[in-house]
Amino acid sequence: MIDAARITRLPQVDVSFPEIEKFDHLPEPRVDGPSAYVSVMEGCSKYCTFCVVPYTRGEEVSRPFDDVLSEVIHLAENGVREVTLLGQNVNGYRGTTHDGRVADLADLIRVVAAVDGIDRIRYTTSHPLEFSDSLIQAHAEVPELVKHLHLPVQSGSDRILAAMKRNHTTLEYKSRLRKLRAAVPGISISSDFIVGFPGETEKDFDNTMKLIEDVGFDFSFSFVYSPRPGTPAADLKDDTPEALKKERLAALQHRLNQQGFEISRQMVGSIQRILVTDYSKKDPGELQGRTENNRIVNFRCNNPKLIGQFADVHIDDAQPHSLRGSLLQ
Repeated sequence: MIDAARITRLPQVDVSFPEIEKFDHLPEPRVDGPSAYVSVMEGCSKYCTFCVVPYTRGEEVSRPFDDVLSEVIHLAENGVREVTLLGQNVNGYRGTTHDGRVADLADLIRVVAAVDGIDRIRYTTSHPLEFSDSLIQAHAEVPELVKHLHLPVQSGSDRILAAMKRNHTTLEYKSRLRKLRAAVPGISISSDFIVGFPGETEKDFDNTMKLIEDVGFDFSFSFVYSPRPGTPAADLKDDTPEALKKERLAALQHRLNQQGFEISRQMVGSIQRILVTDYSKKDPGELQGRTENNRIVNFRCNNPKLIGQFADVHIDDAQPHSLRGSLLQ
């Protein structure tokens, strides 16, 4: 907290409660459909220069391992089939077990996968620094863990990554992904990008576009940089014109959407196991579900009992924001 005050020159509030207090007052798990989110940690200790999380949420605090497991069991007993493990830096999870051991995210995933009724696991959001070999091994060995990873990179320029205090290079980022793809062929990778960070040159932006080509990202999130009061980056000269930021963002989003749609097109003709979640938003005579790589599939079906269950569908067509399929009996 003293370091944060020195960096930001703003008053600080201590929100880094001990983990017992931090997670003492979580609301009762509420089941609303076959998917559920489970908070496993709060806060972040990375102090990226653009981010307010360490100052508003505090340092990383992991929820006790057994508490997470108890919530997952409760959810599974009430019909949940898919859980998403949540944290601002979820792969930094270090939860204490009842016997005093410390479990990482890979350990947690393996135990959650063993819970009766849980057939699909996701997690978000991750930091490349802690995307460990044990986590890659879990992706390869735990069938319940989806073949999709969201791993924010923010920029493809090493100069900008250093200014953001991301503490890794593009080469290190790509190296992690190469190792993951060797272990899990066909895994889908999405990311976050910030365009127009202070000092971003045309070359920096070109390097980001090159990274997008090199990795072949799926649909991803991208934003124009805007300063957050109290963060170190807010003191930097924001010297990129807004019109140029928007132009770069449009080019980046266009390419990401092209790549995402190409992945969707490659799925046409395949059989996908989806979790049926609800009626289709546009046609009450159809149901919809999600694939492992997080795509909505709409398909004709007059059996509402399928909601909450897994089903195999043949992918017939790819549309900009969804897939169309046929239920396999």
